[in-house]
Amino acid sequence: MNAEQQRLQAAKLQQQPWKKWGPYLSERQWGTVREDYSDNGDAWNYFPHDHARSRAYRWGEDGLAGLSDDHQLLCFAITLWNGHDPILKERLFGLTNSEGNHGEDVKEYYFYLDSSPTHAYMKYLYKYPQQAYPYEDLVKTNGSLGRDVPEYELLDTGIFDENRYFDVFVEYAKGGPEDVLIKLSVANRGPEAAPLHLLPTLWFRNTWSWEVGGSKPVLQKVDGLDHSAVRASLTDEALKPFLSDYVLHCQGGVPLLFTENETNQERLFGAPNASPFVKDSIHNYVVQRQSSVVNPANTGTKVAAHYTLTIAPGATEVIWLRLSAADLHINQPFDDFEAIFAARQQETDEFYANVMPPALLADRDRANIFRQALAGMMWTKQYFYYDVDQWLEEHQITPWMSAAQRHGVRNSDWYHMLNDDIISMPDKWEYPWYAAWDLAFHMLPISIIDPDFAKEQLTLMLREDYLHPNGQIPAYEWNFSDVNPPVHAWATWETYAREKEINNGEGDIEFLKYAFSKLLINFTWWVNRKDASGNNVFEGGFLGLDNIGVFDRSSPLPTGGYLEQADGTAWMAFFSQRMLQIAIELALHDPLYEDMAIKFFEHTLWIAGAMDRVGDNMDELWDEADGFFYDVLRFPDGSATRIKVRSMVGMLVLMAIAVFPPEVFEKLPNFVERANLFLKRHPELTHAIHLPTEPGLQGRRMLSVVNADKLRRILAYLLDENEFLSEYGIRALSKYHEEHPYVFHHGRQEFRVDYLPGDSNTGMFGGNSNWRGPIWMPVNLLLLRSLVHLYSYYGDDFKVECPTGSGNYVTLFEAAAEIANRLVSIFARNEAGNRPVYGGADKFQTDPYWNELILFYEYFHGDNGAGIGASHQTGWTGCIATILQAASYLTPDIVRTTGPGRFVPQ
Repeated sequence: MNAEQQRLQAAKLQQQPWKKWGPYLSERQWGTVREDYSDNGDAWNYFPHDHARSRAYRWGEDGLAGLSDDHQLLCFAITLWNGHDPILKERLFGLTNSEGNHGEDVKEYYFYLDSSPTHAYMKYLYKYPQQAYPYEDLVKTNGSLGRDVPEYELLDTGIFDENRYFDVFVEYAKGGPEDVLIKLSVANRGPEAAPLHLLPTLWFRNTWSWEVGGSKPVLQKVDGLDHSAVRASLTDEALKPFLSDYVLHCQGGVPLLFTENETNQERLFGAPNASPFVKDSIHNYVVQRQSSVVNPANTGTKVAAHYTLTIAPGATEVIWLRLSAADLHINQPFDDFEAIFAARQQETDEFYANVMPPALLADRDRANIFRQALAGMMWTKQYFYYDVDQWLEEHQITPWMSAAQRHGVRNSDWYHMLNDDIISMPDKWEYPWYAAWDLAFHMLPISIIDPDFAKEQLTLMLREDYLHPNGQIPAYEWNFSDVNPPVHAWATWETYAREKEINNGEGDIEFLKYAFSKLLINFTWWVNRKDASGNNVFEGGFLGLDNIGVFDRSSPLPTGGYLEQADGTAWMAFFSQRMLQIAIELALHDPLYEDMAIKFFEHTLWIAGAMDRVGDNMDELWDEADGFFYDVLRFPDGSATRIKVRSMVGMLVLMAIAVFPPEVFEKLPNFVERANLFLKRHPELTHAIHLPTEPGLQGRRMLSVVNADKLRRILAYLLDENEFLSEYGIRALSKYHEEHPYVFHHGRQEFRVDYLPGDSNTGMFGGNSNWRGPIWMPVNLLLLRSLVHLYSYYGDDFKVECPTGSGNYVTLFEAAAEIANRLVSIFARNEAGNRPVYGGADKFQTDPYWNELILFYEYFHGDNGAGIGASHQTGWTGCIATILQAASYLTPDIVRTTGPGRFVPQ
């Protein structure tokens, strides 16, 4: 066991709280649903960026490169001022949904460079311009652009010309679970000396100003030391068990600026302040030069150490700080500073070297992508506090009101929910709230380095204070009742199976039992709520694929009636198969679960059979003439028509596959007998699917929604470069629709779907995402998984043309490897030395201070691989780490011999 593995083990056994401190601070708390107390639910405008420096938050905090304890009682972050900006740089800036021509968008350059799973070592980079930050230009110019042109980015303003900026590196290293060393290194990349005010800031989250608040904590200067220091003490007895007293040690005799983390009522609302010491007092002191606004008594709830630097061109200034439990290192806090940093960096290197396959470790560029992807997964953990019952009460809503009285109030039927946890976020700026299906994908790469955290996160979403009493898993903060694809069972199984392989066949059965019991409730919710006709063909709404359809699938259809969704039904077949897989695993330990295995075997067949109903002809999802699955639009009069859009909606059926080793069925003869009886009674369900009655390679059995004929026909589309196969992965919509848009007329209205490989050109779902042509990492991962599993069954005898029309025939494993390499090529340097992810951004391609930095965008241009959407959605795009690991480890021999595994090393 290396040092970081030992820390993980100590944290797991609750011997030492190595995860107590981490990067749990949000990067945007303003504009979130939690802070919205408007009458119309307009979260962005109720609490804008301009208010953030002056208004105390209700439910959380935000900061730049920050960290906090695991209940976010005490927070630390950096603050910067270049002498020209109109405001202190305390948090990241970006455009609101209405301000951006493609929705909300952070307008900063920052990078998560490194982090161990326990956050014993972390590294972050922020690029800070030396001239006035162009707030007005960014808002005005983006506001003048249409949806048919790209976003106007910070680099486009010219603010980084001549390298007139600072590279601000923030590093954390833990001397112990309650001992955090902080190293701030500021490099002047410009041609001239430049001034910088560097203000490391410590503050308490405001827990005392609300009706249910307690007593105010205290920050107080520590006297009698040879350096500046601040003691942080809670006074509320209810909170003291969560946090002891801490001291922030600051290198040198630096001035300390004290104020209160309380709203500046005068600035925002024209009301008098109780004292001049308010949240934005440090801004007023430094930028406005108002000396009376910081507390001369050297006490408060917010404090900044004020370092005034002038940095020569090419030079780097380094500042040391240490945040420790009060009884540690009070006199010589910096004596062992360098030694601890060196040790933690080396231990982090050793940890990652241990989880990388040798082939990946030997490829410097790919190893860098892998490590930065996982660093981003670690940095996007966030403390999320949301007592929905309390929040609704503050909106004058109670559970006892009628539905009519609660109408229009967001999440008003989720009053049971209390979120008070560290949660993996999609993105701590654009999406500083969890999303259930994003989180499930996050757990695949996270389980590579911290399977215990992965299990905790999956369990969290199933807990009684998250899962709705009706069985629904919460979707996301904006609307918990929206419907995400049911991928939780899959992530649960993959996380369990990975750990089982790592532990030489010993899996966490108790974790699997708990998850299964809750997922059973969720499965029942889907069956009861999203199968309108009771025929095992499912709806579900947008299902996370935003604008993929010809209609907004989250809203009532303009035609009336409803959609039977190919993706909704495929997701449910996939869900049922995973529940079958889990039930069989549990049955091997407890025969009582054989009944559950039979239930999900039968339910999978009912769903699979419904996707291609014999005798229904034009009504089924499968189009025999086209060889593709489509949504079916059912009209109020009972008639129906297929929505013939070739998209990921019809491609996702490929993921509905389960492969079993032969010994499983040998150990469960009762299950086999009952399954065979069911098949004899219902031959109508089996005509077009692949049954586990036919042994494949090594005697393996496979249950798949598509048989060999359907598989070949669908793969002909998937591997066609004029359809789905891009140079950079699988597109969400076929390129066929570039020349042949799908058009649907209803009355005098026209609805259409065109191939859009980049940003969306409509405002549907805020204009922030687009499933009409770009490449999305999570669904690509699922398709890769399917191809590897299919290969483990069919072996080398089943070959397909790749690319379609090329005359080159390959195995399914080779097809998967080709797609994986195309996905990796988004981030990797090509022959010209460029990374496609950065498109035409020359600074990222050629500048040595930029070209090793990787951003993990929300999705990617379908034709050129450029990153689009949220620039830091490491969340599910971090799945590239899983793909890199698999591509560096799996071989045809391994898959043929040992089976598909978990798409990871065994």
